[in-house]
Amino acid sequence: MTTTPTLVGCSHGTANRAGQLAIRSILDDVRGARPGLSVLETYVDVQHPQVGEVLGTVPAGSLVVVVPLLLSAGFHVYVDIAEAADARPDTVAADALGPDDRLVALLRRRAVEAGAQPGDAVVVAAAGSSDARAVADVEAVVEVFARAWDGPVTVGYGSMARPTVAEAVAAARAAGAPRVVVASYLLAPGWFHDQLAHAGADAVSAPLAPDPALARVVLDRFDAVSSL
Repeated sequence: MTTTPTLVGCSHGTANRAGQLAIRSILDDVRGARPGLSVLETYVDVQHPQVGEVLGTVPAGSLVVVVPLLLSAGFHVYVDIAEAADARPDTVAADALGPDDRLVALLRRRAVEAGAQPGDAVVVAAAGSSDARAVADVEAVVEVFARAWDGPVTVGYGSMARPTVAEAVAAARAAGAPRVVVASYLLAPGWFHDQLAHAGADAVSAPLAPDPALARVVLDRFDAVSSL
């Protein structure tokens, strides 16, 4: 077995060109932060090559670490990525990127960049999942965000979980918030992020990528399992 693992960054996939470039920027930052590391890109949905295809291109005997470029651990992590990793010898799957305090700090910065001010209500908008573990990951992020924000902080989901983002915005207004800002807890532009503009908020933050902090989280996930 070779001693230097290959990092396979596995995102959801999107048809949105800006979203594709944002995800690619994360892996470009990983390459820049660790020259010489072999970094491959793959997806679990929408785009190709998908994770099983990419793993099949790595020479036998080479250690591979699949890092989910996903903010929460749901079906894609526990089923799609886990099954692909199990099907190839010398392959391990790392944890999802979140929850992580660095992501919370980046999320808060994006909200402020969008105009969020102390006293504003913030709705953290996540993609959503039917997997309770993914929902718990998001709730952990919201809890940390709320500790450092001077105003009410709630959560809304794009699909598969409640409340929806629009419902959370409406609830914040009903509770008396003079302004409501949606903090997009999404990695990249795409369909889910586009829907946030219709949720009724006063402002919507940009997705997390691109930002160098994301590469540091990716490498930490990689390092945590590459030596096992």
